[in-house]
This record gives sequence, structure tokens and C-alpha cells, in this order.
Amino acid sequence: MKVALILPFNWCSYSGNSSPWGNIVSPLKEGLVICGIDVVLFAAGDLNASRSWGEMDDGIYYGNSSNLPEVREWIPWSKASEQEDHFDIIHNYFDCLPLTRIGVTNIPVLTTVQGFSSPNKHSKKNSFYVAVNEAQKNPELEYVATIPQGVDLRRCTFQAEKGKYLLFIGSIAKDKGAKKCIDIARETGMPLILVGGINDKGYFDRHIGPHIDGDGVIYLSSVDPEKRDELLSGTYALLQPVSSEDSLKFALMHAMACGTPVIALNEEDMQEIVENGATGILVENSDEMARAVAKAGQLDRFQCRKWVEERFSATRMVKAYIRDYEKVIEQTKGENHRPWGYYEILSEDTNHKIKRITVYPGQRLSYQRHQRRAEHWYLISGRAVVTKAGKDTELIAGQAVDIPIQTWHRIANTELEELCFIEVQTGDYFGEDDVERSEDDYGRIVKNSTI
Repeated sequence: MKVALILPFNWCSYSGNSSPWGNIVSPLKEGLVICGIDVVLFAAGDLNASRSWGEMDDGIYYGNSSNLPEVREWIPWSKASEQEDHFDIIHNYFDCLPLTRIGVTNIPVLTTVQGFSSPNKHSKKNSFYVAVNEAQKNPELEYVATIPQGVDLRRCTFQAEKGKYLLFIGSIAKDKGAKKCIDIARETGMPLILVGGINDKGYFDRHIGPHIDGDGVIYLSSVDPEKRDELLSGTYALLQPVSSEDSLKFALMHAMACGTPVIALNEEDMQEIVENGATGILVENSDEMARAVAKAGQLDRFQCRKWVEERFSATRMVKAYIRDYEKVIEQTKGENHRPWGYYEILSEDTNHKIKRITVYPGQRLSYQRHQRRAEHWYLISGRAVVTKAGKDTELIAGQAVDIPIQTWHRIANTELEELCFIEVQTGDYFGEDDVERSEDDYGRIVKNSTI
């Protein structure tokens, strides 16, 4: 199996404490390769070093970081699309942007949905979705699976003994929880370490800076992965006093993998990550967190580790994605996708070819003719407008039309539902290059081009 992985630009140039590249795709890519999957990563920007397109190292294609951001964002999808014949499936982490061009992709695209911005506009037959948790599922999308992001347990050092300080990891800005953690530390009499970039300097200067003394409250703007692991394994508990961003949920999983319990808000997505009373304490509001600190200290740190091993390991994630890659590839086998829809070849021999053709709502095929074959169209479902030799005819399910050799023709779906019909080709040649277009909505007017 060959897989193309597509990343957003900001994941590749991320320099903060919780890199999506390091947390999400690196363990996935490594795990797929170990399982014998051929993987190429398409990334705009720099992951480890500067590259230009056409150069590949360890299965990674890099974009030119000098490009404008709006251009740079399109580079991974553009390059993956150009080389799609080399792959069985595209795995998209790029939100909805690539899906605006899904109609011109001839292989299935599996999108991992994280903060998806446009759920209902790009649902095509060769587009499939995976949720990272049940809480974030959008009812307007159909998901093939829910696969939580996996933690690389090799990078999570287990510590059986509880630490003597509290820990907060996140942005330093209003409503991000840093000040509340300081209040919790003061109330419990425990030291606090704050880790995170300053997103609001005014807020930091007024509410955070005055409390930093290098003893009771310690501030670290950034830490490398090794230091991050050391802090998570050595802390008494990880505090998450506000709704957690997706990128910060990795800190919660990493903490529990190290044996460290989590104290967080009792929200739906947190209930999927933390086993309340076993791997952490979930509270109804941040004011209850100080009282939860003592309870967190009584939790079994071995149970915290076991919880992550069983539910959130990178190995489990990789196996789940391989299973769904295979399911999606098998489901779309035999389908050929075009901008207007897709078709499946039902039968083919020297004197005929039979296709089942589906046209998306509001789409139409090019106005075309063939030199070596005639066609017979039979509508299965939907309503069509058939243009034949310049004359329009409306057809409904159960009706048919014949297209003689060298006759200009097209079919259009003007309805809100998909149109499906059977096409029976007869003649002496049925290659896709026997197409001459005079009009096309997708810019494909090239004589004897492929439909």
C-alpha cells in the first residue's frame, strides 16, 4: 500500500511546545513504515531543513518557504495530486482546503477532522472522514471511524513516585488558565511551573510576571521534547483549568503516559481522554480544582500509564488507520472519479463497455463526441437534461436515449440529488482518449483528451 500524507504549512513551521508534526504525524508515519506501508509526506515549509520541490529525503517532499503563504498552502495538495497515480490513498490533515478540489482526484482521500471549518460543502464519494473523538463529530458528516491521536510511549518516561510541584502547559494569555493555576498553587501551598509562549504581553506583565519568583512560581517560555517529558513525568499533577485546545490534549495524554494524573474541566471531550477518579480528576469549574489536588495525589500512577497504553498508544492509532485505509480502498475499488462525479466499469470486452455513472448535483459532463463508439444511456435514478446534437431533452428514471457515433452530446444533473445512469458503449474501440470536446466546465478542452 502507498499513502500520501498531506500537512498544513503551520504544522511544518511550528516552533512551540506542542508540535503537531512531532505529536501527530511523525509517530503515524514511522508506524506505517514499520508496518511495511510506503509513505510520502507532502509538507509546505520546513520540517527539519530547507528543501525544494522535486527533492525527497526519507519520504518527505518540502515546499519552498519563500513562497507567499496563500501559495504555499496549496503546494502540498498540488504536488500530491500531480503524483496521485503513485498512491493508493491520500491522507489529508489539511482541513477542508484540499477538498475544494476533490472532484479532480481519482483516488480516495481520507481526512482526519480536527477543528474542521467547512463540514458540508465537499462531501464527495471519494472523500472519507475520521474523527479524533466523539465530542467533535459534526452531524453533517459521515465518518468511517473515530481514531484518537496516538502517543509515542517510547517518549513518555514513566515515574512511579509523584512529584512535588504542579504543572501548567499552554499559552500565556487571558482566559487560557495560567493565572488560575497560580491561584491554585497559592491555595494548596505547592510550587507551580508554567510552560508556554506569551501571546498577550500586557496580560503577562499585569497578572503573571509579578508572581514569578523562581521558587513558588517558575516560568519557562519553551522547552525541548526531553525537558517537556521530564516535567510531565516529574510533576504531582497537570492542571488544565480551561477548555483544552486539540494541540494541548497531547500534553494530557503524555502526562498520563508518564503516570501523572490530570486535573481538568468535566467536559465531553475530556471524558473521552481522562477516566475520572482513576487517571485524573474532572471538576465542574476551575474553582473546584484546588480541592481536587489532594484527590489527584491518591490516584494510582500505574493505572494512568495503563489507560494510555490501552487507548491512546501510537501503535493502536497506526493499526486503526491501516484498517481504514484498506476499507476505503476496497470500497472505492473500480471507481474512476472525475470533476462531475465518478463511474464504475461493470463489464468490458472487445465489442462493448458498460459503465454505471454518477453525476453530482449541479454538475454536467463535457459536450463531446466519439469517432469509434455509440452509446446508450438508461437512467436509474434522478432527473437529467440530455443535450444531443444541440437539442435538450429531459429524462427521468426508467427512460433511455441513444447516442450515435460522431453525435455531439452531454448529460447534466440540474437537481439537488445525485443522478445515476447506465452507459452501454458499442463499437470497435472504447479507450478514454476517444473523446473530442467542444465545451467543458472544467477547462479540459483538448482534442482526443481523456474524459
